[in-house]
Amino acid sequence: MNDDGGSDMRHGGRGTGRRPADRQAKTRQRLAASADVARVRRPVGDGTGEEFDLHYVRSGPRGSTPVAFVPGGPGLASVTLYRALRARAVRQRFDVVMMEHRGIGLSRVRDDGRPLPSEAMTVTAAVDDLAAVLDHAGIERAVVYGTSYGSYLAQGFGLRHPDRVASMVLDSPVLTAHDGVETRRVMRERLWEGSRVETAAAARALRELVARGFVDPAETGAVAQAAYETGGAPLLEAVCRAVAAGRGHRTWRWLATLGNTETTTPRPFVMEFDLAGVIAFRELKFRPDPDGLPLDPHLGFLEVARHFPEFAGEPFDLPSALPSFDWPVAVVSGDRELRTPRAVAERVARLVPDGALVPLADHGHSALDSHPAAALRVARLVRDGQHRLLPGEAAALGRLRRTGGTNLLPPLVRARLASERLLPRRVLAPTPGEAGRP
Repeated sequence: MNDDGGSDMRHGGRGTGRRPADRQAKTRQRLAASADVARVRRPVGDGTGEEFDLHYVRSGPRGSTPVAFVPGGPGLASVTLYRALRARAVRQRFDVVMMEHRGIGLSRVRDDGRPLPSEAMTVTAAVDDLAAVLDHAGIERAVVYGTSYGSYLAQGFGLRHPDRVASMVLDSPVLTAHDGVETRRVMRERLWEGSRVETAAAARALRELVARGFVDPAETGAVAQAAYETGGAPLLEAVCRAVAAGRGHRTWRWLATLGNTETTTPRPFVMEFDLAGVIAFRELKFRPDPDGLPLDPHLGFLEVARHFPEFAGEPFDLPSALPSFDWPVAVVSGDRELRTPRAVAERVARLVPDGALVPLADHGHSALDSHPAAALRVARLVRDGQHRLLPGEAAALGRLRRTGGTNLLPPLVRARLASERLLPRRVLAPTPGEAGRP
């Protein structure tokens, strides 16, 4: 880590220089002046007593219980990235609150323009930031909607500030820092062993690629996750068949590196992992423990982990805390979810006293990002005290029009496959055991 609180990853992890701070400062100033953006003074949290401006947005008509949406990441911004979601929510008469997470976007810098230090980046600080936002906005209680990493913050908020929660939506929930073990098990069971009828052909095609040395086994987790979560087993099978035929290698490599750009190349005011990643590794154990077998979904974090602190322990024992949550909780889980598997969602729904599991058909990760129509429908029913109707609404939710950006990936993958020319196969030499079954 650098002494300015950022990692050496500003330019693809090579530490080749600083981003144009003056341009970002002007953008930050312009966005902060927007009509619906407010700010609250918060302690930096590095022991100096220094404060900084934490920004948030509040949109929509007052009157109903506000919904506080907490994005995932860590690293996703709120103010710019979720404008369309907020506009859609406002049209549906939601009172929406979204906090710009510390270390990201408008909440990234201290008063003198320097980035927040790594010591400022903790889950507990982010959770207490949300309480400060509600205080500043004059909100006594809110529906807290957290997705992916944001679901961990939402649960932490319920633990530290239970009197501020009216109800909760946990979308693609994270329960512990060790959920990755279940993630890897589910991925291999479904996409290597072909445990489901609909995934058997894709799993067979993937095993064949590895056995014949056509792909690097270390890349299988990233490719399988991206293809399957967005386009299901047919898309993954199409990619594998194209590679086997000698015309899908470029698409395979593109999918293999697709997720890495989010963690290695910060996009100001959109996705800024270089500071928030401290939380990911120090408190949530993003650094994987590889076993050398195919379909290891977290290998992309191995190189990135060199720039961040070691895992020191997670801040909460959520499995022990959830039974004390005395408010309605809807747990949203896609049937193609691999990053935060259904088994984790089911456990969360069992642990809370008044939980309802909301299964989404033909859906992968984070309804808030990939299926906002369903996310807002869930939020509305939970806000209005009708969360117990949600399991019966699953089929209707699945039929709602999907507008999230991830829905563009399947047609893009198929277009790339169609445009690839037949190339000589680059035959890899798998190390002993790589081509075997996990």
